[in-house]
Amino acid sequence: MGKVPLVVVRKYEPEKDCLGVEEVERRCEVGPSGKMSLFTDMLGDPICRVRHSPAFLMLVAEMGEEKEIVGLIRGCIKTVTCGKKLSRNGKNTHLPVYTKLAYILGLRVSPSHRRMGIGLKLISVMEDWFREMGAEYSYMATDKDNEASVKLFTERCGYSKFRTPSILVQPVFAHRVRISKRVHIFQLAPSDAETLYRHRFSTTEFFPRDIDSVVNNKLSLGTFVAVPTGSSYCTESVVGLNVNQFLSDPPESWAVLSVWNCKDVFTLEVRGASKVRRGLAKTTRIMDRAFPWLGIPSVPEVFRPFGLHFLYGIGGEGTESVKLMKSLCGFAHNLAKKSGCGVVATEVASGEPLRLGIPHWKSLSCAEDLWCIKRFGDDYSDGSVGDWTKSKPGLSIFVDPREF
Repeated sequence: MGKVPLVVVRKYEPEKDCLGVEEVERRCEVGPSGKMSLFTDMLGDPICRVRHSPAFLMLVAEMGEEKEIVGLIRGCIKTVTCGKKLSRNGKNTHLPVYTKLAYILGLRVSPSHRRMGIGLKLISVMEDWFREMGAEYSYMATDKDNEASVKLFTERCGYSKFRTPSILVQPVFAHRVRISKRVHIFQLAPSDAETLYRHRFSTTEFFPRDIDSVVNNKLSLGTFVAVPTGSSYCTESVVGLNVNQFLSDPPESWAVLSVWNCKDVFTLEVRGASKVRRGLAKTTRIMDRAFPWLGIPSVPEVFRPFGLHFLYGIGGEGTESVKLMKSLCGFAHNLAKKSGCGVVATEVASGEPLRLGIPHWKSLSCAEDLWCIKRFGDDYSDGSVGDWTKSKPGLSIFVDPREF
């Protein structure tokens, strides 16, 4: 029996490893024969999906005398809300309980080098870095039908199934979406967006403590609020809005979301589609462009590289909040159309009340995106919360766009 070549796991070096990493990514994204597959082009920056996080690391696994790159993994760390506790001010209000959370994404092992323990070794080294950085928990996301990934993390790495949010994807049509005249939409300045999110959403699970870094990031295209026409806030603008007044005396119904520009980070492409499917999609686009007033739900050109916008910070209150969220999503669609994007996407908790107001195509969306979690020790941010891995899910989660 031949000797198994030594596998070395080390930090990614851009100038030295970029081509090798791209080759591993290419090999791993080949879908099942005869079926459509989604390819990701990271535009020459393999760290693009984690570099905007407070702390991040990318590792590669190399093998043999040629030092061939056969695997890779990315990880990042941030501080997020893991629970809430009663305030001591006697006003029966809740305060967020924060924890240092690590996130694993982009684990890849070349198909010709699987079942050799390379994935396990990459995870182990990454987790060592998580512990050194003081992370209390680590989590990862995967397709619930990806049996190999689920088995690796839950059976061999000590992770447990935790949350099952939904990824909702809406194509960007050739026509603009009509926004109801009964809805007024205005944009918040980043500082006001931060204030609103901290005041109303800081106790939401996975809320990032550095929300200011998120809303001020160059990839964040803005935070938008919708209120019913006739509200006292209908004439407000970025300059004129008094966010503190809005928080102390909000309209009966309102909704909010922010838009993140993934197009400048990576592009996607659907491959493996039949000529018939391509032809039908093209026909819908031709009809939509020719007769935009009909509002035909056309299929965008997803069979060549396309960009997307991600909607985050979704929230709102009141009996009309679902309708207001639908208008906000229409506004976001039109913004994506202007930017030349192919789709608009978001991720929400399975029980999110505002989910009914988020337009999406079932065929493009993922009903259950499985999140698995692991704790590293018994030293928690707050003893009153206990083990986050055993907590019950809330109605909402805050999905950080820096990790989508």
